[in-house]
Amino acid sequence: MTYALISLPFLIFAAVLAFRHRHAVPRQLAVTAIVAVILLVLTVIFDNVMIWAGLVGYGEDQRLGLDLGLVPVEDLFYPLVAALIIPAVWRGRGVRR
Repeated sequence: MTYALISLPFLIFAAVLAFRHRHAVPRQLAVTAIVAVILLVLTVIFDNVMIWAGLVGYGEDQRLGLDLGLVPVEDLFYPLVAALIIPAVWRGRGVRR
């Protein structure tokens, strides 16, 4: 089983949850997009460093073969899931009056 197939159900769940809560707060799409960009950029940077330093590795048989530097593209599914779920379920501190 590939890393992509393992991650796919979580990505689908996150996308459905984000879609259902897309109007939970004003500018929900913008918040989700900002969170996604920040998490993806940081993931690419720090995962490249960790892989280069030999702290983590990935089995060749489980990968799709697409890389961003040293990072397999399927490694970006985890921050994408977080970027979709966190703004969807975030309740914040309430509305100030």
